[in-house]
Amino acid sequence: MEGNWYLLDFFGLVPWLLSLDGVRTLRGTALCGLAMCTAFVLAIFAWFGFAIAVYSAGAAAAGIVVLALTAPLLQPQFIVFAVVRFVSGRHHGPILRALVGAAAWVATEWVYPKLLADSLAHGFYPSAVLRQSADIAGTAGITFVIVLINESLASAVAAARTRGARAAAFPLTAAAAITLAMVGYGQWRLSELAHAASDAKPVRVAMIQSNIAAYDRLKREHGAYDAVRYVLDTHFEMSRDAVDHDHVDALLWSETVFPTTFGRPKSDTGATLDREIEDFVSRLGVPLVFGTYDRDDDGEYNSAVFLEPGAVGADPHFGVYRKTRLFFLTEYIPWWMDNSLVRAWLPWAGTWKPGPGARVLPLRVSGGRSIAVLPMICLDDVDVGLAVEGARRGAQAIFTMSNDSWFAEHAGGAHLHLVVAAFRSIETRLPQLRVTSTGISAVIDATGQIVASAGVGERRALVGEIDPRNPPKTLVVLWGDWLGPSSLAFVLLAFAVPIWNGRAGRPSAR
Repeated sequence: MEGNWYLLDFFGLVPWLLSLDGVRTLRGTALCGLAMCTAFVLAIFAWFGFAIAVYSAGAAAAGIVVLALTAPLLQPQFIVFAVVRFVSGRHHGPILRALVGAAAWVATEWVYPKLLADSLAHGFYPSAVLRQSADIAGTAGITFVIVLINESLASAVAAARTRGARAAAFPLTAAAAITLAMVGYGQWRLSELAHAASDAKPVRVAMIQSNIAAYDRLKREHGAYDAVRYVLDTHFEMSRDAVDHDHVDALLWSETVFPTTFGRPKSDTGATLDREIEDFVSRLGVPLVFGTYDRDDDGEYNSAVFLEPGAVGADPHFGVYRKTRLFFLTEYIPWWMDNSLVRAWLPWAGTWKPGPGARVLPLRVSGGRSIAVLPMICLDDVDVGLAVEGARRGAQAIFTMSNDSWFAEHAGGAHLHLVVAAFRSIETRLPQLRVTSTGISAVIDATGQIVASAGVGERRALVGEIDPRNPPKTLVVLWGDWLGPSSLAFVLLAFAVPIWNGRAGRPSAR
């Protein structure tokens, strides 16, 4: 997330693009795309293979093998881009070929959402200026531009080799113009946002990063009740300190911190723990947002509860959000492959149901103040559609709760998840408070800047401030994730036109 590594995005694809230009067959092009796909996955996502091994209690080498074998599923855009670019080059010139290729890249990531929702655009995160253009067309727009810049530079290299240095002037100018346009827009956006400060008193929220992981191991070693007892007591103590010493207005705990159904207890013990949390909130006099489970006749849900202190002797009030985007083969198994054999292979897989979508809930604090909050749980924050829907419903801030403990030993996943989440704030211009059990918890402003954070493996009550104001509208909020479907339509049109022209040029058979 730091340093100048993002500069690689400007030219990192150039050697591969030049290699593609030297391949003369469709089969060879597809294999070149597969090779790049696999190399990219192993170089950038090796931590994911290790995380798979940790989560499944397997060997690290096995995790890497699984990663390599599933590379086409994790990063299919390399293969699709290579093939579409090759075929398009047979019918169109280099400029249209570049545009069709970039559109195919973006369209693939839209049609086939990747597990971690990563894209080339996330490499630009360290640049506060360049990342601001995400509010125009989301990360898809930045990825589209990155591919075009690389195409321009590859074209410049090829032209200089065959026709001399002067022939490289046009593609180099195109790359420079695109980059300068991004810089100019980013500078303007940052200046505009800097002058949009609110006079209202900010809402102070303490995010409790307990650094407690491996709930299942705690249950095995100490029993279910003692494990829950330890987790709750730790959060109670850290929360009391935050209220007493940091004078916060609200508290935010991480995903599934209360690992049973709240408000719909399954046992007398569960009902007692529910009342204990309610009494705790009432005594402190500040609202609490925390991760738990919910249930109805259809099943159980990974949920977030907004719990408000009630009057003495009265039940506290609470609202519930149900997680929308569940993690494949861990939180759920699709119905078409959900059977006893698969569950025997994947004993950790859950049976949760997805929630109905975005929900905006009021966070009411002292002094009659209230802020409209969009809660998101774990993988919810990779979905631009949820963030957009929340912004359209009047959200003034995003509260993200996650449990990234399976990344605790390999922090690359935690860093990527944080960066992906930060782009939701850029696209919607909503500030964000993000809490995880083991890190990285963060305070993210409307520019995507991480104002404060608690690192992996740190136990800390991180305090963030939210201004209760309405954000400026962005093109992403107004139009949604518009570039993906537009790119798909453009690719289809680029292929349809030569086919139509070929048919139109055929003599009629009489």
